Amino acid sequence: MLKFYGYKKCSTCRKAEQFLQQTGINYEFIDITENPPCGEELTAIVARADVPLHKFFNTSGVQYRELKIKQRLPALSHREIVALLASNGRLIKRPLITDGKRVTVGFDAEQLAAVWS
Repeated sequence: MLKFYGYKKCSTCRKAEQFLQQTGINYEFIDITENPPCGEELTAIVARADVPLHKFFNTSGVQYRELKIKQRLPALSHREIVALLASNGRLIKRPLITDGKRVTVGFDAEQLAAVWS
């Protein structure tokens, strides 16, 4: 079963949920702000994703700006970035969807259809 890390108040997450529901795809919703993936799980997710690590950041989020992540990012190691993301679910781009083998980050209807249908 898919793990859908999202946030109920996020319009992008609602669109992705609606897409999955309309296509009959079952998933487990996990509130990313309350239960972000742990460092170990996030490391596995990042390894399976076909996107660069910096694309896992919610760059439009308040936390991203407040913590000045853009300025700090070049000096952080891979391990430090994963630990930072795992420590604060609001920093992670939503939705983050995985089945343990495949991963999608963010909402793109064509990508979701290609990966999850």
